[in-house]
Amino acid sequence: MAQISPKLLIPESFQVSRDDITGQLGLIWELIKTPLIVPLLQLGVYICLAMSLMLFMERVYMGIVIILVKLFWKKPEKRYNFELIQDDVELGSSNFPVVLIQIPMFNEKEVYKISIGAACGLSWPSDRLVIQVLDDSTDPAIKLMVEQECQRWASKGINITYQIRENRTGYKAGALKEGLKRSYVKHCEYVAIFDADFRPEPDFLRRSIPFLVNNPDIALVQARWRFVNADECLLTRMQEMSLDYHFTVEQEVGSATHAFFGFNGTAGIWRIAAINEAGGWKDRTTVEDMDLAVRASLRGWKFVYLGDLQVKSELPSTFKAFRFQQHRWSCGPANLFRKMVWEIIQNKKVKFWKKVYVIYSFFFVRKIIAHMVTFCFYCVVLPLTILIPEVWVPIWGAVYIPSVITILNSVGTPRSIHLLFYWILFENVMSLHRTKATFIGLLEAGRANEWVVTEKLGDAVKKAADAAKNKNNAKAPRKLKFKFTDRLNTLELGFAAFLFLCGCYDFVHGKNNYFVYLFLQTITFFITGIGYVGTII
Repeated sequence: MAQISPKLLIPESFQVSRDDITGQLGLIWELIKTPLIVPLLQLGVYICLAMSLMLFMERVYMGIVIILVKLFWKKPEKRYNFELIQDDVELGSSNFPVVLIQIPMFNEKEVYKISIGAACGLSWPSDRLVIQVLDDSTDPAIKLMVEQECQRWASKGINITYQIRENRTGYKAGALKEGLKRSYVKHCEYVAIFDADFRPEPDFLRRSIPFLVNNPDIALVQARWRFVNADECLLTRMQEMSLDYHFTVEQEVGSATHAFFGFNGTAGIWRIAAINEAGGWKDRTTVEDMDLAVRASLRGWKFVYLGDLQVKSELPSTFKAFRFQQHRWSCGPANLFRKMVWEIIQNKKVKFWKKVYVIYSFFFVRKIIAHMVTFCFYCVVLPLTILIPEVWVPIWGAVYIPSVITILNSVGTPRSIHLLFYWILFENVMSLHRTKATFIGLLEAGRANEWVVTEKLGDAVKKAADAAKNKNNAKAPRKLKFKFTDRLNTLELGFAAFLFLCGCYDFVHGKNNYFVYLFLQTITFFITGIGYVGTII
């Protein structure tokens, strides 16, 4: 049998350069680019443009509503029955409801005194206040310090209880649920929750409890967070810009229009009866606070957000802590959406437009689309279109719409307007982790229920800085040594390399001058990739 020549099996155009691997790859690329790659990438552009329009319309809607709320809506004190609870000589403290304060903790060495002291300093009759410190710490030394702090306040006549569990089942949700089971809690009507780094002002209860007392259909009163370390570093300034928009616009609009918003997990007061009716705390996701809020809202309960009532708190100042926090905050809502969307659709107690608001605006656009479009469009699809010029991206989608969205996002923090451009670049970097976490939550993958407590430093950084400046110390503080590789983030470095190559190609061959953005984004990815973001511990 005659031997079959390999030339019969290989196209003639390939035979010419079969020894040239680069040439062969180039030919393969040309063969598949037009019929396959270009249509797929163009489809990706259209999908990203559609998501951008969804986010744009949602931001414009929120902007219009917040203007109307500020100009024409009545203050919460006018919209609801509100009357301060007055001290009465004849009745004594009996006209004050019994309030439970829950402070969940986990190895909070730097901040436990602050939160406990603030809770004990609340202006409320001592016989109508129960403080519960829920300590899930695994460090015996820290547990001892927290217990001794509780004993110190108890010796001053404060009704404070130190509570521990045998295990951390359910994490924060499990601790809060276990705390409500205690016999001494049964006579409490309301529960205020403060994380370990939160410091309520003494008049917190007097300004918030009247909404619950005088309005039996209100389940939750949420206060605004105010950050004590916003100026600590550039990382905390970036977080302040994002969170201020959330509180200034999203929470305010939700409260004014639908009496619904996501409970922030702390600095809020719940009606205990509403918690029980909604099914109590559940640990099926890492956003137990949002889970409870959605379930309570589906049963007809209303929420009130008080933007004027502010509680001091701390932002994570290390990049590692911030990444873990953002994973939890992005993965949890996506996972909750997966588990509750059908329940929301089937619910018959809430109005149709409230369902639309919760499903489309609250969950789909803000918790899913917002993360995906930022990363997919500006860090993947747009750079790829530079390598494949046959794919067209309209200027309104690449420049105009994102510019408007960014300007609308900046209204919450006017003092940081000069940092707006860097905030955009940093948010694009973080969208990588948020998108990954969102997919993990939607698919309920391995890390869907990962819970890492956000590290709080309290005054540790300030104390270390003061010690370093004190030249009178007999012995200078020992500088901690760490490996440079411990700070490396390979995912960010990989995208920095990809965007740098795309920028170089656009600089040489491009016509739209996208290389300016790409090089700046490359620098931001590189800086975060080598770990020079936030406080270095």
